[in-house]
Amino acid sequence: MRRFLGFVLLVLLVIGGGFFYWRYYWVFGEGVKAGELNFLVKKGYIFKTFEGKMIQSGFRSGVTGSIQSYEFEFSVTNQQIADQLMHNSGKEFELHYREYLGAIPWRGNSNYVVDSILSMRMPGGGPIINSKPAAGPGQSE
Repeated sequence: MRRFLGFVLLVLLVIGGGFFYWRYYWVFGEGVKAGELNFLVKKGYIFKTFEGKMIQSGFRSGVTGSIQSYEFEFSVTNQQIADQLMHNSGKEFELHYREYLGAIPWRGNSNYVVDSILSMRMPGGGPIINSKPAAGPGQSE
């Protein structure tokens, strides 16, 4: 009986670990978003994370008779990328991101995590200021 309970406990731990990995670490999707960086802040009570918002071109209507801009809210885990974004608020960026199924406190408040900067330019479509991506951890430069 004791051996059976140990086996059941082991199976439950493996299933729980697999679910946790799938929910919080498996990359559901990835892509590129472009727009004007509104802000990037470092905030949190215990885990200080970088949270940002980018305003994309175009409008949407959530409620009849109202107009809102498209906003992309994201988290940043890499200090170098966060520094570059913080020092260039208001510029237009193309950001590569990864989408997870759930947010965890030490990674940020968003399911979208920016892992590299593809390009940066002045507002209004000026020349590209940074054509070399700022690579995140685990990416070659």
